[in-house]
Amino acid sequence: MTSMNRIMPTRALVSVSDKSGLIDLGKALVGYGIDIVSTGSTAQQLRDAGIAVADVSEVTGFAEALDGRVKTLHPAIHGGILADLRKPDHAATLEALGFKAFGLVIVNLYPFVQTVASGAEGEEVIEQIDIGGPAMVRAAAKNFANVAIVVEPSGYGALLSELAEGGTTESFRRERAGLAFAHTARYDSAVASWFGQGSRASFHGDKIGDLRYGENSHQRASVFATYPETPGLALAQVLQGKEMSYNNYLDAEAAIRAAYDHEAPTIAIIKHQNPCGVASNADLASAHRLAHQCDPVSAFGGVIASNRVVDGETAASIAEIFTEVVVAPGFTKEAEEVFGAKKNLRIVVLPKNFTPPMQEWRHISGGVLIQDVDHHFVPAAQWTQVSGEKVDDAILDSLEFAWRAVRSVKSNAILLASGSASVGIGMGQVNRVDSARLAVERAGDRARGSVAASDAFFPFADGLQILLDAGVVAVVQPGGSLRDEEVVRAAQDAGVALFHTGERHFFH
Repeated sequence: MTSMNRIMPTRALVSVSDKSGLIDLGKALVGYGIDIVSTGSTAQQLRDAGIAVADVSEVTGFAEALDGRVKTLHPAIHGGILADLRKPDHAATLEALGFKAFGLVIVNLYPFVQTVASGAEGEEVIEQIDIGGPAMVRAAAKNFANVAIVVEPSGYGALLSELAEGGTTESFRRERAGLAFAHTARYDSAVASWFGQGSRASFHGDKIGDLRYGENSHQRASVFATYPETPGLALAQVLQGKEMSYNNYLDAEAAIRAAYDHEAPTIAIIKHQNPCGVASNADLASAHRLAHQCDPVSAFGGVIASNRVVDGETAASIAEIFTEVVVAPGFTKEAEEVFGAKKNLRIVVLPKNFTPPMQEWRHISGGVLIQDVDHHFVPAAQWTQVSGEKVDDAILDSLEFAWRAVRSVKSNAILLASGSASVGIGMGQVNRVDSARLAVERAGDRARGSVAASDAFFPFADGLQILLDAGVVAVVQPGGSLRDEEVVRAAQDAGVALFHTGERHFFH
């Protein structure tokens, strides 16, 4: 019946792969006097819980066939879902055929995505391609004027709230219809991608919210979470502070990238998506102080990421400097208390089980570029030393740190390090000479005795010479220039150790 634009269903079709919350839902539906029609294991679980349920085969007059491939594909089911009861002839046709309408459809689909993710192949995957499920979901969504469709257990609460108010409203049914079509679209995309073996790509996202503006105040912006949900920055929880801005998200992502490139406890300070300080230290507070000392001027108003839970001492160190965002896998109670005095500081905790992404998309006009994320670092044991005397373990460790840290710097990139801390960074220049000059200038006196990493080869000796003149004692770079001999000779003449890695870390 209809009241205040509400429809209270008298009959529900329930067929779910995800059984979460099923029993409580079934009991609630029966409590509202709603008859339940169900299939297979869903019907059995309801029946085992003492919930009255009719099998689909009782409605259709046909038993499931072809190993369950055919059970709901029948006019008695789809007629009951698709009948538009606002039209007298539809109601009359149902009556003449002896069919009954469904006012509620609760269906989710075979676990195709999960099956593929498990490493399954061939027929095992194919049997998880749902046919009847998407047909029922789409039929109910099309007929939202008469039918409410729910495709996920997380929607049960909202449904029961609607029923408690006397039935489902049109706005609720329309909203759920949109979610249902998104559900089947994502499902079909996953199937198409599996068949395409990498020749097709699709993106599905759910809006988390609108942002105040984009990079600039005249640009509109929103943030979306990917589907299936991935534990990343988009789903991070803001514990305190102002709402995250578009630029906050970009800088926080860059900071995460820089911090999580290191296995040791690491702090990265970011400004405009470039590091202005990166440091690793067993004591996280020391890591922050060392990272900040790299470029205190640029660090003002920066975004900080930690690859470890932030403790009270580290929080106190951070709180001394104006900072926009701190993002980490967690914060101790003491850290939260320290940050509590900085009401505008955004404190962001990453979702549990966060791991850095393995693939990244970049939009271009008319399409996208998709690549594996640059997570590979050739270990020092596999580098080739092409000049200088053998270096001690401390210098080699520092070079390895620099080689990892330079990966997060926009190209052309030069990073000077002392121990496991950056002391000078030259980034984003259109030639490597300017990047070298910038790194040396920012390091100042700290350049002497430091080590250096270059994200790509030195095309000429001039860029390297700037580092040599500043007193750098060891350098790591990919090698591979047509003028490698010239570059190596400059290092030999200075008596400086030069290593070739055979890989580069461009970051545009």
